Formats: sequence, structure tokens, C-alpha cells
Amino acid sequence: MSKNEQTQSNPKDLFSVYQQNVDKFFNGIRTSVPQYHQAITNVQQEFIQAYENIADSTLTLQKEFAKKAGMAANIPEATIKVMQDTTEEVVKATSIQNQVTLATIDATQQNIKTFNDNAKSFAELNRNILQSWISAFTTKNN
Repeated sequence: MSKNEQTQSNPKDLFSVYQQNVDKFFNGIRTSVPQYHQAITNVQQEFIQAYENIADSTLTLQKEFAKKAGMAANIPEATIKVMQDTTEEVVKATSIQNQVTLATIDATQQNIKTFNDNAKSFAELNRNILQSWISAFTTKNN
């Protein structure tokens, strides 16, 4: 018998009403999760675009100012190398941070799955104990 069939069997039973409410609650959560995911993704994309626009605008403005003011923009090769090397290291550090973050999320997901499996096993163990107690205390009609 499915959950819905059990729930519909006696709509005035305490456990049926409780099950209906639990199902409704979690169905609402399942419906909203994709919306949250999309909203967060949209905000991240907008933030990245805004940050990139600020960097580009600032660089363009500084470049125009230096040109109009007659300032030399040439820098030594050593400075260029330091800037490029620094950028490479920041990109590598960001990549490592992303890998650690994704590994942490994966480990968290696995821990939740393990917890869920253990909770199911614990419930089954309790069900077996309950059945054993009921069997021990019920009178048998011979």
C-alpha cells in the first residue's frame, strides 16, 4: 500500500492527518528548492557581471586620464612579470578553493545520505523491537 493509499484510508485518523500534513510540508519545500537555486544562480551571475563592469570601467577611465594627462604607462618587464605571476597564483588559489568547497559539499551530502540510511535502519530496528514486545505481551488464543 502506498503512502497516499494509507493516508486516504482513514482521513480522520490522527496518523493519516499527520501524514497528510508532513507530505504537504515537504512537497512545498521540494517545489521551492529549484526556484531558490535559480534565484541564487541569477544573483551570482549579476554580481559577477557588475564586478567585471566596474573593473572594466575603472581601467578605461584610468587609461583615458593617463593619456590625456600625458602620463607614461610603460612599466618594466619585471613589473609585468610580477603582475602576471600574481594573477596566475590568484587563479590557482581560487581553483583550489573551489575544489575544496565542492569536496566539502560532496562530503556533507554523503554524510546526510549516511544519516538518512542510519535513520531508516534505526526505525526498522525499533519496529522489530516493538513487534517483539507486542508478541511477548499479547495473549495467544489456542
